[in-house]
Amino acid sequence: MLAERVMEWTEQWKEQGLQQGEATLLARLAERRFGPLPASVRERIEGADAKTLLCWGENLLAARSLDEIFTDP
Repeated sequence: MLAERVMEWTEQWKEQGLQQGEATLLARLAERRFGPLPASVRERIEGADAKTLLCWGENLLAARSLDEIFTDP
């Protein structure tokens, strides 16, 4: 039982680390392209799940403005 719990926690920590890395990368790329990000945008990125961050990252490639990054697929 304890081993299962530890495995579950480990998986959660890995997912959390992946999400944080994706959020950091998206914020850095968006800032490089569009300049300093407002605090509200940083908070939105940091609070997003991995699937949403992936979508926004793909949107960044064609975005002409910061707002275009955050459109739904």
